Amino acid sequence: MEPPLSVVLHFGSRPVSGVAEFFRSSNLRNRKKLVIVNGKRLLRGSPTAAFSFLLFFPSALDHDVLPEFAEPVPNVTAIVGRSVKLPCVVNNLGHYRVAWLRVESKTILTIHKSVITQNYRVHLSPSDRTWLLVIDSVQESDRGGYMCQVNTVPMHSQVGYLDVLVPPDIVGSESSSDVLVREGSNVTLSCRAKGYPAPRITWRREDGTPIAVGNWQEQLGSTATDNVSYEGEELSITKVSRLHMGPYLCIASNGVPSPVSRRILLQVHFPPMIWIPNQLIGAPLGGEVVMDCNTEAFPMSINYWTLESGDLIAESAKYSLNRTENVYKVHMRLRIRRIVPEDFGAYRCFAKNSLGSTEGSIRLYD
Repeated sequence: MEPPLSVVLHFGSRPVSGVAEFFRSSNLRNRKKLVIVNGKRLLRGSPTAAFSFLLFFPSALDHDVLPEFAEPVPNVTAIVGRSVKLPCVVNNLGHYRVAWLRVESKTILTIHKSVITQNYRVHLSPSDRTWLLVIDSVQESDRGGYMCQVNTVPMHSQVGYLDVLVPPDIVGSESSSDVLVREGSNVTLSCRAKGYPAPRITWRREDGTPIAVGNWQEQLGSTATDNVSYEGEELSITKVSRLHMGPYLCIASNGVPSPVSRRILLQVHFPPMIWIPNQLIGAPLGGEVVMDCNTEAFPMSINYWTLESGDLIAESAKYSLNRTENVYKVHMRLRIRRIVPEDFGAYRCFAKNSLGSTEGSIRLYD
């Protein structure tokens, strides 16, 4: 008599003793039928007959609970250099496994409790329900989607997005340094900045005065445009004048702390000019008189007084010399004490720089 037919159920290479245990071991809980292979007639000395047949699970097993996400993976925003945490909360995980992946590159970061990626900044902090992906010192390259995946069939997944903010930084190699131009020419100041989001560039004068970008000869008319600030990577000034001279600030900001600025000094070269408020002054003998001479020049001019004879006037008991400077302006004052008849006549003030020279005359009379 032949021995009875024996049926052995296998999951992979491991025999499973019963339906309930097999069901617990499989990842096919929702399937209503399963192909069972490797049924063998166990008879010494006889060929082994292999066959397959279908096993239908009872309807009660159809209601077994699958893992489910308790909440969405949030979208997270972080400033570059800081740490960020992406939580994935799963209920009823059972024997299933959770994995984290990069969406764009399909790179596997973690599987279950193991970190797969070689990126030392990536860590995993798992608990019963929450699988927390931690990224230290986030970089711009970390920006993108992160998928939390559970290995059910079909696979369940959720995606959260990491946005990395970068503070503004002015690119010195692409921005203007101090600029020197001749009066009447056109000038453009440039300021480039990087960051994320893209920084906004604002121009201001350091002293807070308006920026005049129109024709300097018409700045009192309707064609001049004056504003305290301008926006844009370039500040263009047509027919620049001495009034435009001074430091300008380009300020880069994008809402990420903190804004940065660059100081650009605009220097305008022009030859000297002189303005004398009183060219004819009367004074009594024995009295005292003051003469004023105003000059403008840049580079700053050399200034001095002479007598009508051409002799240079120096500081003494007879003469007092005073000089006040402000960027490109010089105010010269000559004081003459104890006037005698020989003091009456012409006095000249001079201004010279590398671009030219000029003089003015004041006549003293009795």
